[in-house]
Amino acid sequence: MSVQTITHAEFHCADADKTAAGLCADYGFTADAPATAPDGTRTVELRQGTIRLHLASAADPEHPVADFVARHGDGVAVLALGCTDPQAALERAERHGARVLDRAGALIAGFGDTALRLVPLPTDGPAPEPSLLEALDHVAICLPAGELAPAVRFCEAALGFHTIFEEHIEVGEQAMDSKVVQSPSGAVTFTLIEPDTGRRPGQIDEFLAAHGGAGVQHLAFSTHDITTAVRTVRARGVEFLTTPGAYFDVLAERFGETAIPVETLRDLHVLVDQDHGGQLFQIFARSTHPRRTYFLELIERQGAGTFGTANIKALYEAIKRHSSAASA
Repeated sequence: MSVQTITHAEFHCADADKTAAGLCADYGFTADAPATAPDGTRTVELRQGTIRLHLASAADPEHPVADFVARHGDGVAVLALGCTDPQAALERAERHGARVLDRAGALIAGFGDTALRLVPLPTDGPAPEPSLLEALDHVAICLPAGELAPAVRFCEAALGFHTIFEEHIEVGEQAMDSKVVQSPSGAVTFTLIEPDTGRRPGQIDEFLAAHGGAGVQHLAFSTHDITTAVRTVRARGVEFLTTPGAYFDVLAERFGETAIPVETLRDLHVLVDQDHGGQLFQIFARSTHPRRTYFLELIERQGAGTFGTANIKALYEAIKRHSSAASA
């Protein structure tokens, strides 16, 4: 009955066709033929590697899809969790306090208005064709202050996850707490983040205000070759967040030799971190969301199973050194 994978993410948007076209052009997704339901709902399914995105838009403002978009803007409305026994998984979740939104559809409340759908595991098919992006590595979810601990308990009790990583992150006068929970299979990972109210309001507070509560901040897509992936999608017009040179100046001191040369990381603005298993490389796309909430991440893992120890803190310290040097 355990959760094994994320079979797909259901993305509600103002215009499914336009959003699909952008993801295909920028990131190389393939779109199945669009469909229009009798109620006017427009759906498009995208695929790449094992990633599946189900896009939906609705012309009727009273439709739940349009209502979600009105409240949050385009965003992830449902995460579909593939289970060995969806009915048993639903019963377990309900026993541990999950609120059932649609019993027939095995839909339960998740994080704010982002729900969880318990579905059968996909049947075995041909191996995916080699692709730029391979899988959904993790989902980052922002939570209001005070909701991190209950969310972790929910994931552990109702879904059978366990905590694999936690960190208190300080960025200047701002701070946040983060815990990472993962399914026993290791294929479903949620990064849960809440603001530290004892510090100045920061980026998580801004997300919560603009999004209208808890929700998915970003999806992280894994790739076997992040340098090629970044160069490819950047050439297609995708913009990534940049990192000051001071961050890369101390990488040798932090890690010794990196699997990707430091000069390549510097050129592409790719971040590196490591844990006991190896290294990981990640970069964040600049948000194109009208509310500046949702965005995408690319990540390559070379042995690392978690998220390192202090990448965000190291980045902040590098920014601080860079600012000090500029004002000297």
